[in-house]
Amino acid sequence: MVTAVSERRRVLMLARQFPPIGGAGVQRSTGTARHLRAYGWEPTIVTGPAGHVDRFNPRDARLLSRIPADVAVHRLEGPEPASRTGMRARVARIAQRDEPWVRFWVDGAKREGARHRADIILASCNPYATAWAGRELSARLGLPWVADLEDPGAMDEMRVHPTGLHRHRDLRVMRAALSTASAIITCAEETAARFRVAMPALADRIVSVPIGYDRDDFDATIATVPDDGALRIVHTGTIHSELGRRHRETSNARRRLGGSAVDVDILTRSHVVIMEAVDRLLEREPALAGRIELVLIGSLTDGDVREIAGRPYVRTPGPMSHEDTVAAMRAASLLFLPMHDVPPGQRVGIVPYKTYEYLAAGRPILAAVPDGDVRDMLTGVSHATLTRPGDVEALTAALGAAVKAGPASSAPAPEMLERRHMVGRIAEVLDQVVGDAARAGASARGASRSSASR
Repeated sequence: MVTAVSERRRVLMLARQFPPIGGAGVQRSTGTARHLRAYGWEPTIVTGPAGHVDRFNPRDARLLSRIPADVAVHRLEGPEPASRTGMRARVARIAQRDEPWVRFWVDGAKREGARHRADIILASCNPYATAWAGRELSARLGLPWVADLEDPGAMDEMRVHPTGLHRHRDLRVMRAALSTASAIITCAEETAARFRVAMPALADRIVSVPIGYDRDDFDATIATVPDDGALRIVHTGTIHSELGRRHRETSNARRRLGGSAVDVDILTRSHVVIMEAVDRLLEREPALAGRIELVLIGSLTDGDVREIAGRPYVRTPGPMSHEDTVAAMRAASLLFLPMHDVPPGQRVGIVPYKTYEYLAAGRPILAAVPDGDVRDMLTGVSHATLTRPGDVEALTAALGAAVKAGPASSAPAPEMLERRHMVGRIAEVLDQVVGDAARAGASARGASRSSASR
């Protein structure tokens, strides 16, 4: 039952990633804005002008229909400054200067946010510099604030720094930005564990809440797997082949300079390894030619496209709306989930958003993943096959088994990962923070009256 408007408390959400911008980065803020009312919170959204469109931020105007029409959404006036390019970008990276659009967003969010009444501030830290807007607005308005981290930021093993000094400075800045947050929400248990170690003074404020998936997106789409005898492998989202190649080429220098906390291999988080596996399978079983299709949904760089050369089984439809992407997942024979690799004994600190949607789609999953939350989540899932990243032979065997098995029926989506439940957990955090602030305020007022009476 939805709480009456008069009974709801008000939360000011700072969320640059918001429809009509699409992609994985908007799913948390979109779901939070959509479902919070069911838990007694009235959201007011402050977001950017939504003029930025790139491979990580595709435009998907259909996502706007998910936001209730009467939810207040306040957009900064554009245009937003463009990112630096070329030598200016390289120099700024060495100097650790924010992109111009980051300063535009943080300053604009503080200015616009100060105009609205609220009981608490929820800062969607994507980019994580949004934490500075949350911190400064909190001090200005006298409100508690909560940081919602969608990735580990400075502690992300895929966040490559020029040197160890850059990495330590990045962590120090992040620690300072989060120091006044009443709660810090991460999207993965491993991320939460890392933060508790790196920021022991904030350890009791850190809680993990997965992003989850919206059931409505999948209930509205019927699973129609073509009965054409083909093995249709679908991958959605960003492919990191160019970054992976560069990362391998500079690995020795980066080790000497301490730019990475972990010796990570990013190339495995791409289409390169699965294509090698398909090539190997076709070489061993030529009769399968024409019966295997690899569909890469999303924006590809020139380097990504070069990797595909000479492989007629690869299809690249480009970016799709979220609605069409869900339909493609529901029609897949196999959903491919690749991740970066780390040395034995290490765990990765992220859960790609596609993990939840692949589970919701109910189709067979082929996951080439290292130790971490994703592997923990998929271990024991009957329709998931797990290999290690970069293990071409294991992937080849898994593809061969999938071809022989033929079409598989769809599995039920895990209810516990529905986004409405995840937003309910975020609402619990907001309830706790506001309740603690009210009790602290009452205690302070009582102490003041007692002191005055003496």
